Amino acid sequence: MAEKSGMHMEYDINKEDFNSAGEASSKVKKTLNMLGVDNKVIKRVAIAMYEAEINAFIHGGGGMAVADIYTDKIVIEISDHGKGIENLELAMQEGYSTASEEIRMMGFGAGMGLPNIKKNVDELDIRTGPGEGTDLKMTFKLN
Repeated sequence: MAEKSGMHMEYDINKEDFNSAGEASSKVKKTLNMLGVDNKVIKRVAIAMYEAEINAFIHGGGGMAVADIYTDKIVIEISDHGKGIENLELAMQEGYSTASEEIRMMGFGAGMGLPNIKKNVDELDIRTGPGEGTDLKMTFKLN
């Protein structure tokens, strides 16, 4: 049975401040280190959360990152205010990107975000659609 109580953290993904992009995943990583979570799990969480956070910043116009840490799992939810993913099946393919040329010049937008997320999570739930924004729920098992 899953532990009901846990640690809850919330972070704003500010669309105006590129320097803060990735801050939430960095803070969650530090917290998991302090809690003594296995390094392999921390690495998976950090990669998936960073990718989702950057996607929310680049494509979603900012949003919210929420992390809940339980004794048996870590649940990360990233939601954005964007236009949604038009074709999720296509977006899940490595190399597919809708990033602008400006974003690509900055070293982002290679089309590996969602594929990297999928590779690193135990469970992934994506809710999106044109005009709806995107909500990602990523679950990492600790046992």
